[in-house]
Amino acid sequence: MDDPILTIEEREAINSGRWFSSLSPSLRHDILRCAYVKRFKDGGLIAARGDPPEEWIACARGAVRVSSTSISGKQITLTYVEPGIWFGDVAIFDGDRRTHDAYAHGDTTILCVAKADFKKILAAHTELYEAMLRLHARRIRQLFGLVEDLNTLPLRSRLAKQLVHLVRSYGVPSLSDGSEMRIGLQLAQEELAQLLGASRQRVNQELKAMEREDAIRIEPGGLVVRDRDALMRIAETDN
Repeated sequence: MDDPILTIEEREAINSGRWFSSLSPSLRHDILRCAYVKRFKDGGLIAARGDPPEEWIACARGAVRVSSTSISGKQITLTYVEPGIWFGDVAIFDGDRRTHDAYAHGDTTILCVAKADFKKILAAHTELYEAMLRLHARRIRQLFGLVEDLNTLPLRSRLAKQLVHLVRSYGVPSLSDGSEMRIGLQLAQEELAQLLGASRQRVNQELKAMEREDAIRIEPGGLVVRDRDALMRIAETDN
C-alpha cells in the first residue's frame, strides 16, 4: 500500500545520499516536491524489463534487486540498490525500454519522480545536467572496476570486497559485541554467489575459510563481520 509521506529515517536516507546531498538546496527541494512514495513487500515487482521508462527512482528503505533472466530461464541478480541511490534515469534519457527487472528485497520504500516532472526539473535546473553526468561517470567507473576485478582478482578477494561494501551500506552493530557489524541485508549464499559470478559451493568454501580466520561469523540469519580490516587486507592483497 502506498504511503504519501517518507518516515524520518527514509527521508534521512535520501537526503544523506552522497550524490543527492551534493545538489543545491533549491534543486533538492524541487525534486522532493515532485516526488511520490511507493512501498513494496519483499519480492514485489517495482519495474519490469521492457517497460517504458515512466519514473526516476530512489531507494529510501530496504533494497532494490536488479536482475535479468537467462535464456534457460534462470534469474540472475546483478546488483542491489541501497538506500540513497537513484536509478532509472538512463531509460528516461535515451527513451528506450527498461533493460532489467527490479524487485523489492525485503520491505522496501522507493521515492519516484514521474518522467514529465523529471524533464521539467532538467529544464529549470541546468545544474542537474552536470550532476547527472557525474552520476553516470561514477557508474561507469564502478562498472569498469567490476569487470577488471572479475578478470584479475581471485574469488576470495572479490568476496572480501563485496562484504566490505555490504557492511558499509547495510552494517548494523551486533547486539552481542559492539565491535562487530552485522550485514543487515539478508542475502542467501546463492544470491551472494550471483553477485560474484561464482557458484554457491565456491562462495560457501571461501566464507568458511574467512570464518576460520575470524574475519566473519556465519549465522543462520546472515553474516557478521568480526574484523573489517582483515577483510580489507584480503581484498587488497590476495591477487
